[in-house]
Amino acid sequence: MLDITPTDIPDLLVLTPKRHGDARGFFSESWNRMRMAEHGLDYDFVQDNHSLSRSTDTLRGLHYQSPPHAQAKLVRCGRGRLYDVAVDVRQGSPTYGRWFGIEMTFENGVQLMIPAGFLHGFVTREPDTEIIYKCTDVYAPDCDGAVKWDSCGIEWGLTGQPVLSDKDAAAPPLDSFDTPFMWKG
Repeated sequence: MLDITPTDIPDLLVLTPKRHGDARGFFSESWNRMRMAEHGLDYDFVQDNHSLSRSTDTLRGLHYQSPPHAQAKLVRCGRGRLYDVAVDVRQGSPTYGRWFGIEMTFENGVQLMIPAGFLHGFVTREPDTEIIYKCTDVYAPDCDGAVKWDSCGIEWGLTGQPVLSDKDAAAPPLDSFDTPFMWKG
């Protein structure tokens, strides 16, 4: 019922739920705790987030939430098209600083399971794009942080200047980021 594809970064997974369709549309199970646990994915999601970006080239990220409120996230596209990115920032990880990106659309149903210890960001490819994601901890402003979007060598595929928040525009680069995350490999 679910295709689980490992990436070249340990613990970062692409999940593609099977869609059951007919003339009315489709049904898809985006998360099932019991089925996920059978695959070694034991996450307790406590918050769902839904974000709309009006313009193409809206870039949000690269965000993280540090311990004790570090978050794993299950991310998918609710409408439109986006390029979703995760960057490994777990100290001691053999893939520290490496990034993975994937195009997500409502039509392809692809999801990215991002463990704690990764930066997360995305750029919209179409107007009125929605991203929906589950988190394993609630938002904690005192643990909220960002790393500069253009400091990790990510190929964003922008068609113009990115639309950024003030926070994202002023974020420090990766080479000055003192990561609070440890790799447990």
